Amino acid sequence: MNTDGTSTEYSTPASGLAAPIGLRSPAAAGTALNYRTDIRRFAMLEREQEYVLAIRWRDHGDRAAAEQLVTSHLRLAAKVAMNYRGYGLPLSEIMSEANLGLMQALDGFDPDKGFRFSTYAVWWIRAAIQDYILRSWSLVKIGTTASQKKLFFKLRSAKSRISALGGGDLRPDQVTLIASDLGVTEKDVVDMNRRLGGDASLNALVHDDEGAAEWQDYLIDQAPTPELMTVEQDEIDHRRQVLVRAIDVLNARERHIFEARHLVDEPDTLEDLAQHYGLSRERIRQIEQRAFEKVQSAARKLSHDRRHTRAPALATH
Repeated sequence: MNTDGTSTEYSTPASGLAAPIGLRSPAAAGTALNYRTDIRRFAMLEREQEYVLAIRWRDHGDRAAAEQLVTSHLRLAAKVAMNYRGYGLPLSEIMSEANLGLMQALDGFDPDKGFRFSTYAVWWIRAAIQDYILRSWSLVKIGTTASQKKLFFKLRSAKSRISALGGGDLRPDQVTLIASDLGVTEKDVVDMNRRLGGDASLNALVHDDEGAAEWQDYLIDQAPTPELMTVEQDEIDHRRQVLVRAIDVLNARERHIFEARHLVDEPDTLEDLAQHYGLSRERIRQIEQRAFEKVQSAARKLSHDRRHTRAPALATH
């Protein structure tokens, strides 16, 4: 039961996750400001309240307790979502993905480990948002190595720190600073800046001008805690396992081309592979694209299966 006497219902979307529908969805609210105003009606929890509710959900499957834990953290999910406005995607969709990440976090949260639900949930929220962004952008365009993904999500903030958010190429000294800051090569910085430079939204400053924020809007410390690092490492290990299993759907030639183009720090060119196989560059490109689509489909299915089995069954009593 909510503080205004209404009950928040949950539905299960195709992903197998539960999503709140008792209040207006981010899309139905019309604007992010309207949605954030809507969710402020849900009371925040004291540490003791949160602990009791988490125990009730974990040990007894208490749906009302789970509901209260989730709704009390919708503002957190919305705040994290606001940090991803610069990717040219609908903010309402980003907020919806943030809510799905919040649901996932609830299933694995252990209140006896001593940290707050918000500390645990923020990683899952970010992971859900980043998965959505990566699905929406072409992985062929942004790259798939760890350094390329890091740059995709962190290049703008790194440029902001050295006042280099203007369009065009970076100066050599700026490239050096960013590469050192993010722990990547200067070549990776130059390549990613050029790949993303054509989209003005990626180079735009983002300001939150929606009025005064309450304390929960600022409760997340961006520095990783030991607990957060453990959660993140577990998820990284899982994604590596998913990729290894997904690649198994490829035949030998597809696998070689896919790995040579996407899983090495210095990818082979189409011309290199064309000469190796005695084929045209266009034919290699077609094989690469088909292999990418097969791996992507297999990885999504594996991730969906995992989420479906781990997601809290909030849609049932």
